[in-house]
Amino acid sequence: MTEGGGSKGMRPVFTDEQVLAWMDQHAPKLRQEYVSGHRLLRQSLVLGLVVGLAAHVGGYVLASSVPSGPLGLLADLIHALGWSLWTGVVVVVFTQILPEVKRRQIRRTLDAYETLRREAGKSAKT
Repeated sequence: MTEGGGSKGMRPVFTDEQVLAWMDQHAPKLRQEYVSGHRLLRQSLVLGLVVGLAAHVGGYVLASSVPSGPLGLLADLIHALGWSLWTGVVVVVFTQILPEVKRRQIRRTLDAYETLRREAGKSAKT
């Protein structure tokens, strides 16, 4: 790599000014949507569910039409992969997502309660 970030004889695709301008424009959106992880998590769970259900159904249909042999084994593997994917998504939702949502609700409620108590304490002193 050369000092410009590209290979020898090639000019860099982006200049530092272009990168900084792009980051200035997109940093708030990236921080809000991607860094928090919620969007990526939702996208991967939806993708896993859709691909898993499609593979499960496709493997089942293929396994019913092909009695045995290498194609039958492939159909069984696709069916099992699909079942594993979509049930894995369901397990993640019930063991990770829903408890985290509940934790956030409780945390917000406790924060609101503590704020109310502090304000009540301040008004009682004055």
